[in-house]
Amino acid sequence: MAAQGHFEGQSVNRPPLLDGEDYTYWKTRMEFFLQVLDYQIWSIIEEGDLLVTKEKDKWTEDDKKKISLNYKAKNILCCALSKKEFNWISACKSAMEMWEKLRITYEGTDKVKETRIDILVTQYKRFQMQLGESITHIYSRFTDITNGLAGLGKNYEMGDMVRKILRSLPALWTPKVTAIEEANDLRRMSLEKLVGSLMAHEINMERLGKSSSRKKQSNALKAAEETSGEESDDNKSMGSSEDEEAFLQKTAKNTS
Repeated sequence: MAAQGHFEGQSVNRPPLLDGEDYTYWKTRMEFFLQVLDYQIWSIIEEGDLLVTKEKDKWTEDDKKKISLNYKAKNILCCALSKKEFNWISACKSAMEMWEKLRITYEGTDKVKETRIDILVTQYKRFQMQLGESITHIYSRFTDITNGLAGLGKNYEMGDMVRKILRSLPALWTPKVTAIEEANDLRRMSLEKLVGSLMAHEINMERLGKSSSRKKQSNALKAAEETSGEESDDNKSMGSSEDEEAFLQKTAKNTS
């Protein structure tokens, strides 16, 4: 169990590993990792080709600094890649070139990127709560879409996302949606606050639903007991009538 802390994703000192799956997730985590580690390293990956074309004996201190940062950035990227991904970028001269090649490999060209954005935007526009779906699950599906779009450079305002989730809820939620809209400025409301409010309401609905179910069961049991009691009284009444009739018949026979 002690070794678990050294696994990828469990240490702030180890870059996230790209193993060929979920590039968007890896890209976002890698950006955070590099920015925290050394913002200069992230800057040369994002912004600049730092290749120095001079002869080595003519390098200035600034040239040496650029080259050192480039090698550090390349090394960090290599440590974050599986063997297959490393083979794709091993011939790249700069960290920026490595980063861009990975982006094109997984996101495709600008045209492919636009197509992926269009698909996710369509999913966003058509987003609806599914039958029997919990608030936790609907939020997870929603963030998968918005995070995917953010990774491709397409972002929505917080207020737009809040309204989208509210509009995705079925008619049963209308009273709660109205209450939230009246009590909050949706432009400034966070998704976390919205989801927390919806989850609390969901719990209350489940509790009231169980209470209503128990009440129905209790009423049904009471009705069954009353019906059983009435049948018992009818049986007793019928028995008494039969006994009375038998007594009269016996009396008449003795008299004759």
